Amino acid sequence: MGMDKTSQFKALDERYFMPAFSRDMAIVKGEGSKVWDAEGREYLDCVAGIAVCSTGHCHPAVVKAICDQARELIHCSNLYYIPHQGDLAKKLVEITGMHKAFFSNSGAEATDGALKLARVRTGKKKFVAFTHGFHGRTVGSLAVTHKPAIREPFEPLGLKCTFVEYGDLDGLKKAVDNDTAGVIVEPIQGEAGVIIPPDSFLTGIREICDESGAFMIVDEVQTGMGRTGKLWGLDHWGVVPDILAVAKSLGGGVMPISAFCSNEEIWQPMMFPNPFIHTTTTGGGALACSAAIAAIHVTLRDRLWEQAAAKGEYIIPKLEAFAEQYPHIYHSITGKGLLIGQHFHDPEVGYKVAAGLFKRGVLVAGTLTSAHTIRIEPPLVITYEQIDAVLDRLADTLAEIAKSL
Repeated sequence: MGMDKTSQFKALDERYFMPAFSRDMAIVKGEGSKVWDAEGREYLDCVAGIAVCSTGHCHPAVVKAICDQARELIHCSNLYYIPHQGDLAKKLVEITGMHKAFFSNSGAEATDGALKLARVRTGKKKFVAFTHGFHGRTVGSLAVTHKPAIREPFEPLGLKCTFVEYGDLDGLKKAVDNDTAGVIVEPIQGEAGVIIPPDSFLTGIREICDESGAFMIVDEVQTGMGRTGKLWGLDHWGVVPDILAVAKSLGGGVMPISAFCSNEEIWQPMMFPNPFIHTTTTGGGALACSAAIAAIHVTLRDRLWEQAAAKGEYIIPKLEAFAEQYPHIYHSITGKGLLIGQHFHDPEVGYKVAAGLFKRGVLVAGTLTSAHTIRIEPPLVITYEQIDAVLDRLADTLAEIAKSL
């Protein structure tokens, strides 16, 4: 008897690539907030490609933009003007409040570019980041990523970084000195377990950076493009950064694309005297730019951040009610918009919740730095009917777990 499709995918990956991080399943199709595995089973997706598919899987406008562009030009390198690259940069700086943008392929690359820009513009060497923050796995982004288990095996890293407790402005003041090029921060920590900062935290960072001359570098890779109920996570606090990094949902869940943006004054070293100081071969290619323009258009046209805010306000109180009903299971619920964390006393119980939902056709995700947290971050286009289905299946899962405990 031959192997089923999932087993075939698994065998190939384990032989030639690496084992999958999650369960023994292969996702082969997606539409809106649903995905299907290789055996044809349907799931409600509350992972969204790890906050990538904000406009939904295979959004028709994004797919059309890619198909139309693929018939014209796929790649020609950044030695020439590329179709849609200038249009995308214009749209991106308009919605970020910045003035210039540089495109790359991933959030880690955007972070690396932001760090390089801060160093070359200030002439300073050091950075300050925050405990449990996550900014990527390349050598540069890893230097400002806190989790020792993924950072320490690669030390010494090229950038000197001091880590301060997230939310601790007094600690930040002590850590920032005359040789600090930048302070890098997530408006809401995603991989740390959806940690919401104190209300004064982001404005306090802005003030400390203004006083010291360090740049405020904001990582909107997971929080951007409407995920938290505002177009940008920073919009909850009205703060303007010096350098902004964006990725994930920028490509509409179809194409890998990222960017870092800044203002005219800070941007000067990117152009003079050496315009080749930071370049990319495939970043901002024609296909990726087409997808990103379509994703921005859909986000603005449908005001997806407002949908995320309303749906978050609908989901979070119901999750809090579950936490009150099962205080021996839940520690707390955190979140803004459709970036939501379910925090459990015992990581093993959290895994059981994820497994129970999986069994019932709902996909959720853990985090990279908090074993106690399971995230809910569906496509922003998820319907209320689908949300109710997720909540009903979660209720069944919790009841089953409570009996076993």
